[in-house]
Amino acid sequence: MLFATTSVAKELKPLTAEDFIAFDEKQAALGQLLFYDKILSGNRNISCSTCHHPAFGTGDGLSLGIGEGGEGLGPNRSPGKGDNLIKKRIPRNASALWNLGAKEIHVLFHDGRLSKSHLYDSGFDSLAEEWLPKGFNSILAAQAVFPLVAQFEMAGNPKENEIAGALHDRIDTGWPILAKRVRVTGDYGQRFVDAFPTISKPEDVTIVDIGNALAAFMGTEWQSYDSPFDAFLAGDQTALTDSEKKGMELFFGKAGCSECHSGPLFSDHKFYAIGLPPFGPGRTRRFDPTVRDVGFMGESDNLDDAYRFRTPSLRNVALTAPYGHNGAYPTLWGIVKHHLQPTASLADWTRDLAALPDVPHLSNLDFLVWDDSREMARFERAIDLSPQDLSDNEINDIIAFLNSLTGKSAKTGILGIPDTVPSGLPIDRLSVDNTN
Repeated sequence: MLFATTSVAKELKPLTAEDFIAFDEKQAALGQLLFYDKILSGNRNISCSTCHHPAFGTGDGLSLGIGEGGEGLGPNRSPGKGDNLIKKRIPRNASALWNLGAKEIHVLFHDGRLSKSHLYDSGFDSLAEEWLPKGFNSILAAQAVFPLVAQFEMAGNPKENEIAGALHDRIDTGWPILAKRVRVTGDYGQRFVDAFPTISKPEDVTIVDIGNALAAFMGTEWQSYDSPFDAFLAGDQTALTDSEKKGMELFFGKAGCSECHSGPLFSDHKFYAIGLPPFGPGRTRRFDPTVRDVGFMGESDNLDDAYRFRTPSLRNVALTAPYGHNGAYPTLWGIVKHHLQPTASLADWTRDLAALPDVPHLSNLDFLVWDDSREMARFERAIDLSPQDLSDNEINDIIAFLNSLTGKSAKTGILGIPDTVPSGLPIDRLSVDNTN
């Protein structure tokens, strides 16, 4: 048994239902409607599912997403037209939603800007600081309400709608307006009364309840641990091919992948600088005028954290291209090769690898950071990874193992995509929708 020869692998415990938060089924059903309903966006033109669609592995198939004002779905999404033309690309790749209801998760977003904490009464340290309300039942629930009030993601631009206008004052001012909009639309108010024992009348519905419903849906819909690898862990020696077993040995051994991609979710939830080719508007510290992405430093304000990003889970990774916090690589081969030879891969990377829909008025900014030689030198010096020499055959074996982490039910979900939503607004679908 190859697997038994690796001490790290022997210690890995299978995922079970006990590793996840037990969400309420009625709340999950309500969250399903909210997730696919564009009512949660300022201009009622984008939903959570637009950028996290099951057809694209709960992402959008783009390196950097097109949020508010865009048109279409997935890699074919366009930047909009006329007054709706987008003002900015989304700075980061749309994160996959697999297993976000796991109890072990204590930090979210690529740069860790949301974490469990006793610093504020809400129980979380976030961009909202002391203005984040109390009552979220999980970090996933708290995370769910931030895209709703992000200008370029779902809120829209000032003067376009009442939510975006309120946010010009403070981040928390848009949430009560949004909650009222939801509870007075269709039968949403009664649905909340039926799903939440703490809500006795529609007027009681708050943004916290909306976040909790969204978390109940995401935390159950994309719970995934029925992959061939899981079957192998359970004792089925035939569940993996020879190539997948070789890749597993390399992953937990020679290649060193499991030093960061550890545990049942294949993530240590820590932050590392791996030198992914930079592009796009990035995210920086407050008042930083430079076009760059400083990663975790934007949250910690510690120079030692510059260019470091959270280790992503590898569950269902084969479904979630493109890869990296900015989607720099379109294939597993590219991202694995980069991990093994980061400096060389950075030098060899070409701009055509980025899945960026053409936005002429933003194209001059997309790769501006490459013209800053000092910034690029700092960026390269920060790389944490050490080069590893693996053959092409060994890389192919690692990729085979990564494919074995795909759950059998990953493409079907549990509740699927609803036929309609209470607002009556259109639901984002592919021309041929086979995701249910």
